[in-house]
Amino acid sequence: MKIATYNVNGVNGRLPVLLRWLEETTPNVVCLQELKAPQEKFPEQAILDAGYNAIWHGQKSWNGVAILARNMEIKELKRGLPGDPDDDHSRYIEALVNGVVIGCLYLPNGNPAPGPKFDYKLRWFERLTIHAASLLATGMPVVLAGDYNVIPTELDAYKPERWVEDALFRPETRAAFKTLVAQGWTDAIRKLYPDQKIYTFYDYFRNAYGRDAGLRIDHFLLSPQLDGRLIAGGVNRDVRGWEKTSDHAPVWIELKD
Repeated sequence: MKIATYNVNGVNGRLPVLLRWLEETTPNVVCLQELKAPQEKFPEQAILDAGYNAIWHGQKSWNGVAILARNMEIKELKRGLPGDPDDDHSRYIEALVNGVVIGCLYLPNGNPAPGPKFDYKLRWFERLTIHAASLLATGMPVVLAGDYNVIPTELDAYKPERWVEDALFRPETRAAFKTLVAQGWTDAIRKLYPDQKIYTFYDYFRNAYGRDAGLRIDHFLLSPQLDGRLIAGGVNRDVRGWEKTSDHAPVWIELKD
């Protein structure tokens, strides 16, 4: 079972890139973030024509998450992260696919920090941590995949000293991620590549992609039931070099049945 996560940075504007990537790599399940499309503007037919069923939680201009499954049923479990009924951001969707609970998330960026946006990021993180604990308690195999907007360690950033004051790398953010993982989750990519520089995001400015000056901010967290099933994973780095592409590269893992 090959599962991928991809911040598309606008699902309609990047649709040719998305469809080409789906055709070339054929993941079984895909978590998308930053759809930047209202519910009714999601390109469902194009996705269906590519061989994927889809559920999505759209929002005009911002945010938006989706789960795609290739020739498999998607049973939606949750839309929106519990814990704040007034939070109208489309940042979380959860489904059961092929016996695995898939949580697709787009964690707030949080900049500028400190400030209200950073406070929202940390509150969202707390809600995610509480919900993640409840998922672990079910005993089901769970994958929490998406754009976490977290640089976990210095190894995950090109020139980490430049990111010290950024919301993605502030001590509070890294501590929140560490607390979440400590519940019993496996950071899949870091397990596979414990000492390597692996980047999933390259800014559009200063030829970041060409210089390999990136960040690792797109993550897979696996519940204990899936830790032993992880057999492969990586980043489709070349997709970041395609024309009119997202500033993120798709990330994928493979689980044995």
